[in-house]
Amino acid sequence: MKALKRILLNVFPPPRQPLRRVDALPLIIFLALFAAVCFLLEFRHVLLFARPAAFVFTLATVWIWWMHVAGFGGLGRVRSLLALEVRLALAGLFVILLAEPRAVRTSDELSVVYAVDVSDSISDDSTTRALEFVARTATKKPPRDEAGLVIFGKNAAVEFKADKRVPLEADNVILNSLIDKEATNIEQGLSLAAAMLPEDKQGRIVLISDGMQTEGDLSKIVGDLKARGISVDVLPIAFSIGDEVWLERMELPQFVKMGESYEAGIVLSSLNAGEGTLIIEENGQKIAEEPVKFQAGKNRYSFPIQLRTAGYYEYTARIEVPRGKDSIDKNNRVVNSLFLEGEGKVLLVTDPQGEPRDWQPLAQALRDTRHAVELQTAFEFPRDSASLLPYDCIVFVNAPADAFDQIQLTAMRDAVFNFGSGFLMVGGANSFGPGGYHRTVVEEALPVTMDISQKKVLPKGALVIILHTCEFPEGNTWAKRITKQAIKVLGAQDEVGALCYGPMGEQWIFELTPASEYDKLAVKIQAAEPGDMPSFTGTMRKGLAGLKKSDAATKHMIIISDGDPAPAPPGLIQEYIDNKISVSTVAIYPHGGNEIGLMRNVAAATGGRYYFPSDSNQLPSIFIKESKTLKRSMIQNKTVTPQVAMDDGVLKGIEAMPPVKGYVITTAKGKPARTVLQVPSEQSEEDGDIDPILAITQYGLGKTAAFTSDLSSNWAAEWIAWDKYSAFVHQLITEISRVQKTGKLRMWTYTSGNEGVIVVEDFAERESFLEIQARVSGPRDKTETVALKQVGPRRYQASVPLWGKGRYHVVGRPVGEDRKDDRAFGGFIIPYSPEYLRFRSNPLVLNDIWKKTDGTSLEPDAKAEDIYNRDRQPKRSSRPIFDWFLVVLACLVPLDVGVRRIQIDWYVIKAWLGIGVKRGASTQTMETLLERKQAVGTQFEARRSETPLPTETLRRLAKPHARGEGSQTRPAPGPAPGAAPAKPAAVDNPTTTTERLLKLKRKRQQDQP
Repeated sequence: MKALKRILLNVFPPPRQPLRRVDALPLIIFLALFAAVCFLLEFRHVLLFARPAAFVFTLATVWIWWMHVAGFGGLGRVRSLLALEVRLALAGLFVILLAEPRAVRTSDELSVVYAVDVSDSISDDSTTRALEFVARTATKKPPRDEAGLVIFGKNAAVEFKADKRVPLEADNVILNSLIDKEATNIEQGLSLAAAMLPEDKQGRIVLISDGMQTEGDLSKIVGDLKARGISVDVLPIAFSIGDEVWLERMELPQFVKMGESYEAGIVLSSLNAGEGTLIIEENGQKIAEEPVKFQAGKNRYSFPIQLRTAGYYEYTARIEVPRGKDSIDKNNRVVNSLFLEGEGKVLLVTDPQGEPRDWQPLAQALRDTRHAVELQTAFEFPRDSASLLPYDCIVFVNAPADAFDQIQLTAMRDAVFNFGSGFLMVGGANSFGPGGYHRTVVEEALPVTMDISQKKVLPKGALVIILHTCEFPEGNTWAKRITKQAIKVLGAQDEVGALCYGPMGEQWIFELTPASEYDKLAVKIQAAEPGDMPSFTGTMRKGLAGLKKSDAATKHMIIISDGDPAPAPPGLIQEYIDNKISVSTVAIYPHGGNEIGLMRNVAAATGGRYYFPSDSNQLPSIFIKESKTLKRSMIQNKTVTPQVAMDDGVLKGIEAMPPVKGYVITTAKGKPARTVLQVPSEQSEEDGDIDPILAITQYGLGKTAAFTSDLSSNWAAEWIAWDKYSAFVHQLITEISRVQKTGKLRMWTYTSGNEGVIVVEDFAERESFLEIQARVSGPRDKTETVALKQVGPRRYQASVPLWGKGRYHVVGRPVGEDRKDDRAFGGFIIPYSPEYLRFRSNPLVLNDIWKKTDGTSLEPDAKAEDIYNRDRQPKRSSRPIFDWFLVVLACLVPLDVGVRRIQIDWYVIKAWLGIGVKRGASTQTMETLLERKQAVGTQFEARRSETPLPTETLRRLAKPHARGEGSQTRPAPGPAPGAAPAKPAAVDNPTTTTERLLKLKRKRQQDQP
């Protein structure tokens, strides 16, 4: 208890003098004013306190007041009260800062974003009327309000941001954004529109749609809009289709044998009875055409098919009906496929512009060792991985990456990973890094990487890309996409920079930077906003300066433009020629023949290439091809004899190999990849990795191999003449090819609504319970893994939601070690989007949206006032103003110190200001103080000598000073004549600050010798 009492006494010391009720008045006044001001600021919506609980710290002001009244500051009453109030104000300011004050802004401006559905379920006439409605109402909005436009289908895009100025003409609205119209995703349209609405203004969305949502989930976005206070007004687009014919599905047999006949079933549906022509195609060739009559509802037709050889068969059925009897033609086609397993083949894929000598020796060696060989150019390569099932091994023979599109390369990757096909890339000037395969799905599958950053002596390249605003739909989006694709092709040591014309004129998006920093560069590219460049001179001069500083061995520039900037002067072009910097130009939607000629001349003069693509889809391959000009340094034209790095079945019976005259530098990946052949260590680059010649790895269900030299007369002429050449090729292909096994699992698949159904049966000799998983890969490179449940003896089934139009491939495998190599294949082909199975609008969805968000349903003849003047409410927003209170705090702290530590002489201030001052020596404050000092000193001396003071001195001490009335210290009256001198009370019993100071001074004087 004593310890607690001691603590309380330290925190709340007892007062030096009795407290009165009036002493609490300063605290009460402060707390009342503080509470009133804070309440009034928030009540009037001037300030908002984010953490009002922090006001509990206001109790600390009671302790500050107590320390003031219990202590002794030695200040006058007025200064003491002022010091207390300043200290309380400081405490109140700290409390406000802890409460996180925010300034409140009230705005009555309205921001409206129109979200227009332009999917295929909306007719062109309906779309035109919707855009006319937007233009008519937006152009007549109040001047202070904003309007923006979003269009959506399967995806959404911003036509123009919310602004007070609307770039629309009521009679001519042209859309610039590219939208996938094969689906309707209202959720994405509303989400993008809501993201455009500013937080400090009242927001409203005007949704124009038919309500036929085929993708997305509306429940979440509607709740978010309601929480943000964004209302959605709906303008319904009503339609109803009376005549429609469509094909639902094609049914093919699940298990087939070669040479036997089967039936294909086609299910046709129609809203009305009618007639038409049904056409059946097999692998693109027409095999049947028959006139049919159908009734309203479902109709089924059968056609005979016969499988004559093993392979992959794709069947297509389509219905043709008289004009006017069908409204949507995109649902008149269905596709299905089946695979008849047979002898595996080797597919050699070649460069369409290559020479036969690149692949002829390899093809002949495979035929000599009894492999079935098929030749295809890169242009003919399948775009679906199921089409590659007949091939046990796929070989790319000096075929560049830009000869394929992304879908073809992904199909190859999936065939290896999912179906177990083998893959071999053979070296050459158009393979590996020089072929543009860096950072592609092919590099992902290979046992080597094209990243050769550890090669110290490898010459590097430098590439500068100039981006000019592309005046075609989503032009800047294309420019950014192909710029990133071009950087991916470069090696880690190569340098890349990008220039554009922006708000500050010609500027670097990023200066020359190693391509290994791709992740950072991609962010900067995405944030860039290329503008309409007035002249090529500025950007080309900046690019030239950057390239001249680089120590790269190869320097190149790519310019993408519509050609309308002013041409660069001849002197600048000559500098490019003198510095051996090539410039390639890409003309995109040029404005005339003049511009085409200017860009062609620049490319021709500097040794670059000129491109004039007719389709923007050609841009990625162009940029990949141009980026490959920096990769030629990866080709090693020197003679080396491959060295065995490890024993492998590929080298069975082979002891020594002839030399090769060249190879492509790559870097072997770690495990499970294994290097079989390599460049001799004494011939590899000093302090670098040893270059692989042959490497093999497992990738998914298949194997892949990289042979970095070639197998033709270019680099391997001595190999072709070698007696072990055919044996080496045979053993290599056999090692990586898919092993043909008779599995015990059988799979069939079919669609049911928006779901795919997977059924697997087990035909093993012994019945056992299996845990089967199916991996489903489909459009947009998306995969799903589902577990199949047993639904009967030896029968397993699962359903998986399908995510759009396209091809889905299914691989089913048992889980566990017992039958890990047993697998079954299947798939779905969704030929058209569910968008084309909607024949009437859905007002129920639209009604639900506007009712839940407190919006309204608009009529086609609605006016601007119905949107902009209805339910208009001020919108309050807040922002932090912490800094402003810190400024006030910085001012109060020195004020608090000054009030307590600085004595102000008002007589001096009045003298400075010339207020109430009378001239005369006796009125000077300093003289009065000096006179007083002399008198007190004389008094001290008299006391020390114990002799009576002279009468004149005593008279001066007793005489009142002219300006001393306001002083806190007055001299004591002198003693009567002849009496002993009295002890001055002002010295021995000090009561004021001045007297205490004088006492201390006397004590120091007495202590001196």
